[in-house]
Amino acid sequence: MQHRTLGSQGLRVSALGLGTMGMTMAYGPSDDSEGIATIRRAHELGIDFFDTAELYGAGTGSNEILLGEGVRGFRDEVVLATKFGFDMTTEQLARGVDSRPDNIRKVAENSLRHLRTDHIDLFYQHISDPDVPVEDVAGTVGELIAEGKVRYFGLSNVGPQYIRRAHAVTPVTALQYEYSIFERELEEKILPVLRELGIGLVPYSPLGRGFLTGVVRPAAEYPADDMRSWDERWQGDNYTYNRNATGQLEQLAAAKGITVAQLALAWLLHQGEDIVPIPGTRSAERVAENAGAADVDLTEADLRRITEILPKGSAGSRYPASLLLSFTTD
Repeated sequence: MQHRTLGSQGLRVSALGLGTMGMTMAYGPSDDSEGIATIRRAHELGIDFFDTAELYGAGTGSNEILLGEGVRGFRDEVVLATKFGFDMTTEQLARGVDSRPDNIRKVAENSLRHLRTDHIDLFYQHISDPDVPVEDVAGTVGELIAEGKVRYFGLSNVGPQYIRRAHAVTPVTALQYEYSIFERELEEKILPVLRELGIGLVPYSPLGRGFLTGVVRPAAEYPADDMRSWDERWQGDNYTYNRNATGQLEQLAAAKGITVAQLALAWLLHQGEDIVPIPGTRSAERVAENAGAADVDLTEADLRRITEILPKGSAGSRYPASLLLSFTTD
């Protein structure tokens, strides 16, 4: 597995990481033993960058605990990233935010315990908090770095000015943001700022929440506890458009002897050496397939064809409007 550097502080990670959210939430029932097997298979394949968050355990720490168990025995060989910023006391999950300094510290201590480690390699603010200046957030994480509890500071779901303000206080190593053949909104305003400041990009949902795996059904065919049941990209005409585009991508992938997921991940890797996607899966077989994308070479003709198929990304919003309003885009 190739390696890349995230940020000007020099965080070296595998070219592809593994997102663990789906091992405990968002995509229906899961099995811990399957998740642990997938984490360990990823490590065998050379993947050393693992992503979790307080949110993914719905306040119980279950996702971080699962990851901590998964990397037991080789913790020092991997980079563990987790996130703070949601208010886990609200009745409806992910409807409140909390980036007060005392909560950041509380989450850090909980994450250290759940992950069975003495340091968090990359600590992201998961979502901005309108009641807490970003300077206070960055300053608190900077203190945790000075104390040795955190090594690198990251941001997620925020825009250019927010990034600049945070970076002026504590250097930001990486921004986590949705980016894929399906979702391209960051290309115009956010990506240039990251490159100006020397900040890496960690795309989440690089396979369009599974749409770009070739295994997809209309929204109504997913259970209510699966986020694809309400995702606009799986609805009506949006689904028809996106499925047609994916079919064309499948044809291109087949001509190259690869899967559409490998094509989508290789496309991201070709967007710059400062980009490290974190496809999520709870399947050891799927993680092996994804890892193969690091060895895929795309020609200029391939890249042009992908742009022809999806010139502006997918049809349908990546999140409901009510949630997107909580993201900081300036």
